[in-house]
Amino acid sequence: MNRELLDFVDAISREKGVDLEVVFGAVEAALASASKKLQGGEADIRVAVDRDTGEYETFRRWHVVPNEAGLQLPDSEILLFEAQEQIADIEEGDYIEEQIDSVSIGRIGAQAAKQVILQKIRDAEREQLLNDFLSRGDKVFVGTVKRLDKGDLIVESGRVEGRLKRSEMIAKENLRTGDRVRAFILEVDTTQRGPQIMLSRSAPGFMMELFRHEVPEMEQGLLEIKSCARDAGSRAKIAVVSYDKRVDPIGTCVGVRGSRVNGVTNELAGERVDIVLWSDDPAQFVIGALAPANVQSIVVDEEKHAMDVVVDEENLAIAIGRGGQNVRLASELTGWRINIMSAEESQDKQATESETIRKLFVDKLDVDVEVADILIAEGFTSLEEVAYVPLQEMLDMESFDDDTVHELRTRAKDALLTMEIAQEEKLEAVSQDLRDLDGLDAETIAKLTASGIGTRDDLADLAVDELTELTGMPDDDAKALIMKAREHWFTV
Repeated sequence: MNRELLDFVDAISREKGVDLEVVFGAVEAALASASKKLQGGEADIRVAVDRDTGEYETFRRWHVVPNEAGLQLPDSEILLFEAQEQIADIEEGDYIEEQIDSVSIGRIGAQAAKQVILQKIRDAEREQLLNDFLSRGDKVFVGTVKRLDKGDLIVESGRVEGRLKRSEMIAKENLRTGDRVRAFILEVDTTQRGPQIMLSRSAPGFMMELFRHEVPEMEQGLLEIKSCARDAGSRAKIAVVSYDKRVDPIGTCVGVRGSRVNGVTNELAGERVDIVLWSDDPAQFVIGALAPANVQSIVVDEEKHAMDVVVDEENLAIAIGRGGQNVRLASELTGWRINIMSAEESQDKQATESETIRKLFVDKLDVDVEVADILIAEGFTSLEEVAYVPLQEMLDMESFDDDTVHELRTRAKDALLTMEIAQEEKLEAVSQDLRDLDGLDAETIAKLTASGIGTRDDLADLAVDELTELTGMPDDDAKALIMKAREHWFTV
């Protein structure tokens, strides 16, 4: 029988083209499954087949769990102290094994064994096919729609299948069984039952790959797409840069009479593409991304990673776009939050900000409005700037003499120190569990306490938009922080 087992393993390995070790594993799983049925309950069975002789041994085993955890699966777990009575140096996570009688292969039931073995073989074949496909390094999956599965499309390329979810399709498209389709390989989910390659036709990466296919200069390293933003099937923006002064990045991507860009739009159900010149100057990049709108002026706020963009009334609708599409795509393309406003709105905002700064200088520096306005006109917006900007820069100001400059700097430093002491006193009133929360710095805690948020539970009760408004942090960061604050609610 042992010789027959080895012959069987060898034959299956040759016939299916899979490794011998995979077949041995399938046989061991079949034997273990049969033994488990005989033992009953949730017994954990391990079978070891000798690869040279075909002989095999069967073991029942128990997983060693912490004493305080208790037994969740009594048939296959043992508490640490009980295990240590048998093996003194055993540790949590180890196994205790006891050899039991092996079930005869003839008693397994040929059909049951065959099903287990063939399933293991199929899994191994599928894994091998997947690995062979992925080893090619393709980013675009080209195949034929095989069937519809719960609203998703199963696309077949050779013997490899990919899943194109409804949410990753282009809304205007109506793909049917037998249609030839191209899609971006979004991810490979090895835990997924069925097709493990997740596909997308709406991802920005798909458009970037289509342009790489149409524009040989990208393959040659002369051009690069730096970023892409899409409303799949409607409109998109890509940012390109040339590494060769002789190559016009926009014209090269457009192609002769639009041949290259048309090749992309035809694949994507007529999706219009704005090709933008990338710049390492964020303001210039944003101006280009908002095309075809003409920008009057732009104010960059590095701290908030935002820009106020001023356009005239004629360009306001163009800059915003239908349903806010143009400004939203420009924001996604550049990575900056863009606030579109008219000249009048910009003036009102600047006036409001100037009034806030003026009041700060008057109150904290104990100066009159005229001095405060001079500081604002010279570009000062905070006490820190007055206190710590290079001294010579202030001495060069014609409006103040040396004594006034030194006095202003001294008052600014004293005001900052007073404010810091007051802030520390406020922080002392903050609960320790809030201070210990990962992701909170002193500045954020100060903003929270100023709004009456002094405990972890206070923070946990906030909505994402409330926390964003209080602290100015991005929505994703605010959501993650609130979920972190709520963790102790669900800890038993």
